[in-house]
Parts: sequence; structure tokens; C-alpha cells
Amino acid sequence: MKLFESPIQRRSLLVVAGATALVASMPRILRAASVDKDMRLAPAPGRVPLLGGNRPETDVWCYNSQVPGPEIRLHQGERLRVTVRDGLKQDTTVHWHGIRVPNAMDGAPYVTQPPIEPGASFVYEFTVPDAGTYWYHSHAHSSEQIGRGLSGPFIVEEPAPPAVDRDVVWLLGDYRLEPDASIAGGFDNPMEMSMAGRIGNTVTINGRVPETFAVRSGERIRLRLINGAPARIFGLEFRRHRPLVVALDGQPIAPHAPEGGRVILAPAQRIDLVLDMTGKPGSKATVADTFYKKLSYRLVDIAYTDEPPLRTTPVAPPAQLPRNTMPEPDVANARRHLVTLTGGMMSGAGMGGMMGGSGMGGMMGGSGMTRGSAMWAINGVAMPGDDMAHLKPALTLARGKSYILTIDNQTAWYHPIHLHGHSFRVITRNGESTKYREWRDTVLISPRERADIAFVADNPGDWMFHCHILDHQDGGMMAVMRVT
Repeated sequence: MKLFESPIQRRSLLVVAGATALVASMPRILRAASVDKDMRLAPAPGRVPLLGGNRPETDVWCYNSQVPGPEIRLHQGERLRVTVRDGLKQDTTVHWHGIRVPNAMDGAPYVTQPPIEPGASFVYEFTVPDAGTYWYHSHAHSSEQIGRGLSGPFIVEEPAPPAVDRDVVWLLGDYRLEPDASIAGGFDNPMEMSMAGRIGNTVTINGRVPETFAVRSGERIRLRLINGAPARIFGLEFRRHRPLVVALDGQPIAPHAPEGGRVILAPAQRIDLVLDMTGKPGSKATVADTFYKKLSYRLVDIAYTDEPPLRTTPVAPPAQLPRNTMPEPDVANARRHLVTLTGGMMSGAGMGGMMGGSGMGGMMGGSGMTRGSAMWAINGVAMPGDDMAHLKPALTLARGKSYILTIDNQTAWYHPIHLHGHSFRVITRNGESTKYREWRDTVLISPRERADIAFVADNPGDWMFHCHILDHQDGGMMAVMRVT
């Protein structure tokens, strides 16, 4: 198993002008005239050994003939240029998840750019303002394109990275494979779309089904976890180990043990752990995924080599990583908005009359549902599919002002809600203040839960706001927020 280790067109001139103003307002270090990294991404069909060993290879859609796509690694403040040429038989885009890019570079089809048509190219160029663990992925026909492999890790290193022996990335994938190792069809299944989404039967780490993760006794590892699955939520237990969480969605947090000893990672979320390898040479310990009670399984075994310990005395606890550049929201004077999530099976009153009866009746009747059908809504409005060109903004926010959004999940299902172009603090859950007031760009809202998020609307343009269980996004749980 290979592990990663350390060693644009725009329809609206007004938004382009706003993006230019944003770049001009950034610190001087972030406005380098030259490009620090120039690369190409070629989304196209490919064939890779997801299962490994003597098992058949799998036909996938991938960047540069690999799953996951090539790791992009930069230093904070550096500038990236990526030329994307579409080798698929359908249009695509690339979204730089969690990175606060100018609006024209965000990769949201019909919102920030026209989709890239087969055979056509698009150039993304931006400066990375914040250190942390991010990822990139398709944002067109998302449930299928990501479900077939179109994603990759994006790492932005701190000016002075923490002292660890290894910096390792695990991009977690989830596939539904047939016995011959081919990817099963049936994307946009109406029943799955109305429930938990398409959960696969094959979990990968960095594009391979893992058996062991080799470590040396006494070493300290920074483990960057990325959930690249279309719908699966992970609940990882590092048995006989004591991981410390040091960053969420790329943003530093006071080092602490995960609640209940389990690392919860919803689709699109990232968590950085510091993991001290305290086992004995030659021993093994299991990393298990226990989020779904009836679907628990062994993800991988931590396998200690027979080498003598790298060190025999405990290492001092890690210091908190330096904070990034997001402006602090003025919570006391913030403007407030309610965002209500409705729809789905078993959601009671949240389903009734959601869209005047259109779509939901077909779902409950078990017929007539196709791609683009409305099963979920934000504030009573559904946006199924990708074509958001005519969708009015759910909210219009004044640039530079602080906002609190109360996200009210009235459904029976989990929703990881992602806001493009911004990071936000999670300040309350069900009316109770959060312990860490953590920065995130994707917040997991449990069934019937309400959460308050606070942020400064400092990045102008139209920004997608949606559930990152991609069947839910495709089924209507997607909106646009405008910052002017």
C-alpha cells in the first residue's frame, strides 16, 4: 500500500472584479507574481488495482491515470496553476475543497464557471492562503465522478511544520464493486438518494484495499485523514493507541483526544492526528471503522517492524499549530439567518409539501424518479442535479460582515454541510456552546440537530452551500449564497 509522505473563465465581470479585489487585499506574501507550481490534471478513464494482489483491476475514472489523483503539496502563500483537460465522455470541473480561492477558481459548474466539455481545457490559478489538509475533486455529476475515483489530496505545509518523524496522508475511498472488481452501476438510485446515500462494499486507503500500515516503534506520525467517499461516514478506532486531534478541515485546534476515543470523519471532512507509535516491535494493532453499528469492519492493521524503537522515552505533547488567516467573526453583532434542511425518507413533517408536492410523491410511490428529481431541500427550495444557472441565491450577504447561520436538520439523516469559499466556526450544537469553537468548512449535522456556525463573509461571489453526501446534493440539498 503506497502512502504519501513529505521528503479561468467567468460569466460575470462583476464577480471577476470582486475576486481581483480579494487577491489585492491579501497580505503581500500571498500575491507572488510568479507561479510556484505548474501542473496538468487529465481526468479520463483508467484501470487500477484497487483490490491488489492477484485480483482483477478495476475500470475507474481518474486523474493522470491514478487513484487517487497526484498529491499536490505546496507551502502556505505559494501560487498554483493547474491546466485541466477533460478526457471523459461527459463534462467536468475541479473543486479545491476547503481552500479559500477567488470565486472564479472554485470549480462550481454554472455558478463560477461553465463546465469543461469533453476534449476542452480550463486553467485554474490561485494562491493558497492557509496551511492545512485539503483535497480536490470533481464537482460535476459528483456522485458518479467521485464514486468512480476523481479525487486527490491537496496539502499546504506550514512555514514551520511540527516536529514529526513522518507526515502521512490517508485519502479514504469507498467503492461498490461487483465480484469481478468492476464498479457497480446504479448511481442516483432513488431509494439510496432518499436515505443514507450510496454506501460501498470496498474501502480503500490511497486507492488500495489495505492490509497493514508499517510503522516503527517509538516514532511520531502526523496522519492526515481525508474522507473522499461519496456517502460513507467513518468512525475510526485506533486500538491500543491514543491519537491526538491537531487540526479539523485543515484548521488548527487545541490538541485533544477524540471524543469517546473514536475519530468521526464525514464525507469531505479532514482530520489531522498526531499518533505516537507506542507498540512493541513485531506487534500489531487494528484500526477499525465502527460508525455504522451493523457494518463494523477492520480497516487496516498497524504493523510494527522488528527494528528497535526509534526512541524509548515519551515525546512531549504536540504544540498547537499556528492559526490561519481567516478573519474572526464578531459573534456578538453578527447577523443571523435560519437554514432549514428537509426531505428524505422517514423525516415526517419535514417531507410534506416541501416543493408543492413535486418530486416527493414520486419518491414515496416508488416510481418516476430519475436523475434531477427533488428529494431534499434547503429552506424549502430544491436544486437537483448540477445546472444551477437559474437558481436564485438562498441568502445575500454583505461583504465584510459577520454572520451566524443556524442550520436546522429536520430530517432523519446525517448531513455534512459544506460552504464554499469560506471557513466558519462551529459555535453551538442544540443550543449548547461547543468546547473548542472549531473552524471547519464542512460540518456534520446529526438527525434532528441544530448547529450555529459563524463566519465573516469576506470572499465575494456566488458560493455553493450543500450536503456532501453526494446523493443528497444531487437530490436537491444544494443552494447558493451570494457575497456582495
